[in-house]
Amino acid sequence: MVALQIRDVPEDLRDRLSELARQRGQSLQAYLFDVIRDEARRQDNLAVLDRFGHRRYGSRLTPADIGDALGAARDQRDAELGVPEAGE
Repeated sequence: MVALQIRDVPEDLRDRLSELARQRGQSLQAYLFDVIRDEARRQDNLAVLDRFGHRRYGSRLTPADIGDALGAARDQRDAELGVPEAGE
């Protein structure tokens, strides 16, 4: 494990963080560890979303293709369940 140190933290900020830790029933160290871990996870999630947003991974289907596939699947499901078609 690596030890991290943050210098020049204003007292009011330290007090606020200590209060947040107390509210969660944690030590300040445990609370700050959770904050840092959660921030790293969020950044990983943002990187994944960015890759999908630029179509580097995922489906090559267009939104219209997806809509058509969903519509066909719903029609098939409705037919199997005996649901009348719209307008009947």
